[in-house]
Amino acid sequence: MRRILICPGSTVPASDTRKLGFFFSDHHRWLLQHVQRQLRNRPDAEDTAAETFCQLLAARVDPATIEQPRAYLSTIARRLIFDRHRRRRLEQAYLERLMLLPEELSPSPEETHLLLEALHAIDASLSGLPLVVKKAFLMCQLDGLTYVEIGRRLNLSERTIARYMTQALRQCYLSAGAP
Repeated sequence: MRRILICPGSTVPASDTRKLGFFFSDHHRWLLQHVQRQLRNRPDAEDTAAETFCQLLAARVDPATIEQPRAYLSTIARRLIFDRHRRRRLEQAYLERLMLLPEELSPSPEETHLLLEALHAIDASLSGLPLVVKKAFLMCQLDGLTYVEIGRRLNLSERTIARYMTQALRQCYLSAGAP
């Protein structure tokens, strides 16, 4: 069966591309306008609309089975917008911390870019974990705190922090595509 690459990591049987093409043409303009009203930024709205359709493809949902396509698409887009804002806040907080470093310890622009990419990957890996587990992991990895210090700050036992670290590291390991 011939397959066509439409979105990164997403292939669709050639026979389904026509159905997807009609779905896209029926709803893309509406979705773009809907997202642009929320973001007030055309390039971000275009990226979000495109990513929304990529998510639809990745989920392998038959467009013909979606009873309320606009509600379905706006739900995906709303989640993507939330993720975009969350990533930007995370990035801004990290950049603010980097600015506190002495100039001789500051990373180059290329290193900063790579660090931000790694931070986004870690954030995505930890996305399904409870907030307290993420906090413990980040306190250890970014702040260099010991399990005892983290436990004191979070009012938890060292054993609980060790369990949380195992949980977070396992999540990172699994999201990296490890067997």
